[in-house]
Amino acid sequence: MNNPKIKILKDEILSNNWYTLHKITYEYQKKDGSFETQSREAYDRGNGATILLYNKEKQTVILTRQFRMPTYLNGNDSGMMIEACAGLLDTENAEECIRRETEEETGYSIREVKKVFEVYMSPGSVTETICFFTGEYTKDMKVNDGGGLAEEQENIEVLELPFEKAMQMIGNEIKDAKTIMLLQHAKITQLLK
Repeated sequence: MNNPKIKILKDEILSNNWYTLHKITYEYQKKDGSFETQSREAYDRGNGATILLYNKEKQTVILTRQFRMPTYLNGNDSGMMIEACAGLLDTENAEECIRRETEEETGYSIREVKKVFEVYMSPGSVTETICFFTGEYTKDMKVNDGGGLAEEQENIEVLELPFEKAMQMIGNEIKDAKTIMLLQHAKITQLLK
């Protein structure tokens, strides 16, 4: 935070329950050189990682389905979302995180992962960046049923879908941004060709 055009005046914690909600009051230097005081809320939930698991031979991808309360509150009648496997970094680096999350959520212990990009998902209100990965899976990499950790109350359903069917589901059954980005990346780069 070395931008001389930004001067943080106050950082209030509004909530520190599941994650941390800050109210930041700061001065922002405008183009004419004058400063104006602004106030914004920023939700700090840590950084994350996500992966598209794919099988070239079968032309399939592994996705997950689980209940997401915020979508339910915003009009998703069932609250269920189909998503790429993902998780928060905690104290790990992104690659360690996504390997752990892949095994916990999908039951696959994958051999190689490839980082494809890193993005801010909602930069107007959330501090989180997500590292996006791809990784090939095969039947012999299946080590358990997946489904997430019971103590985290995840209740995850593992889905193996034909890649083309997953592409057709975008905007209908698949409305998760990170999943759409990974599927489109796979299509553009011809990952499954």
